[in-house]
Amino acid sequence: MPSARRPIFALAALSAIIGTAHAANPVMFRDAGCGCCLKWLEQAKASFGQKAVVVNSPDMNAVKDKQGVPQALRSCHTVLVGGYVIEGHVPAKDIARLLREKPKGVKGLAVGGMPMGSPGMEHGDHREAYKVMTFGPAGQRVYASYAASGGAHAH
Repeated sequence: MPSARRPIFALAALSAIIGTAHAANPVMFRDAGCGCCLKWLEQAKASFGQKAVVVNSPDMNAVKDKQGVPQALRSCHTVLVGGYVIEGHVPAKDIARLLREKPKGVKGLAVGGMPMGSPGMEHGDHREAYKVMTFGPAGQRVYASYAASGGAHAH
């Protein structure tokens, strides 16, 4: 049954990509149907200093599970860069700070959900308040906070 082998092969290939991503260019895993991920990537590229590889993944939960992203901090895309995991719409300046400071006990940064006004989720001048969280062996901590701003959200 060739069709039964295809998902196993795809999963093996995905595992190989995930396993080597930390040593190569940044790799963004995303659902092919999500448009905000690429908007975020355009803004974050300056922090990477390299070209990012985009992988459309049919099983984002498997990617997040393998990288240890806590359930409460999950979002639409996962990026591996500089030995860290970046989950969701983390601002570029916070990624640059993480890569510069390399805090102990931190596996990555995350903005849980998809807050309106976060990088890639802009809509006019409205921004919901949100927090960038660290996660890893040292637990979860607030790394940066962004206050709500702008007028009423237009639909």
